[in-house]
Amino acid sequence: MDAGSFTTLRLLSGAIVLWIMVRIQHTTQNHQPRFNLTKNWFSASVLFIYAAAFSFAYITLDTATGALILFGSVQITMIAYAIYKGSRPNMAEWAGLGIAFIGFTYLIYPDLSSPSAMGFLLMSIAGIAWGFYSIQGKHSKNPLFDTAQNFIKTLPFIIILALITLPQAQFSLQGILLALLSGGIASGMGYAVWYLALTGLANSQAAVVQLAVPVIAAIGGVLFVSEEMTLRLIISTVMVLSGILIVILTRYFIQQK
Repeated sequence: MDAGSFTTLRLLSGAIVLWIMVRIQHTTQNHQPRFNLTKNWFSASVLFIYAAAFSFAYITLDTATGALILFGSVQITMIAYAIYKGSRPNMAEWAGLGIAFIGFTYLIYPDLSSPSAMGFLLMSIAGIAWGFYSIQGKHSKNPLFDTAQNFIKTLPFIIILALITLPQAQFSLQGILLALLSGGIASGMGYAVWYLALTGLANSQAAVVQLAVPVIAAIGGVLFVSEEMTLRLIISTVMVLSGILIVILTRYFIQQK
């Protein structure tokens, strides 16, 4: 499927699934959901920018290179914002961030290739947008409702995107099914859980925790599709998890003082 159509179906299916979940939640609580469609469009805007830039970037990037650019941009964005707001990571947190990122880079290093200029730019934009989307999630009081509202507010953007990319539209049954699963389950439900997790994480913690994603994916490959458990995977897993643990424990002890 072409990138524009994939992005459109991904966000649309996420909006539909989340709207149904919010309706079910509010029905059990005996009141109707009231979405505020006049305020706080920033989260919806950066969500759309992330999803669109991500899809178009991967036209010219391989998986490992795209992941490195994406996660690197996310780390820089969230840590820079934390510093701007006066929450500067201490030496232990910097060490944990460094260890986790080196472990992540070591995991994907064999598959890295030189990125195209456009791919690099688009994936950097996607990472910055996701960083700001995550930062906004720290203020969420109702993660499921807020995530649904963000997805629903992307509808005007995806209509414009669909119209612009219609001449290049390419569809297949497999592509449609993957887009729907990506939006309705992996993105819609997954982002709601992420917003829930963010309420208990500092920006530096949230930034480094995301580096566990490629490691979890690699371990999933070993468990479910018979991929090989390599020494590289073991070393990178230990490094990433150790770095995350250092950052989380450091912030915990700071808060206890």
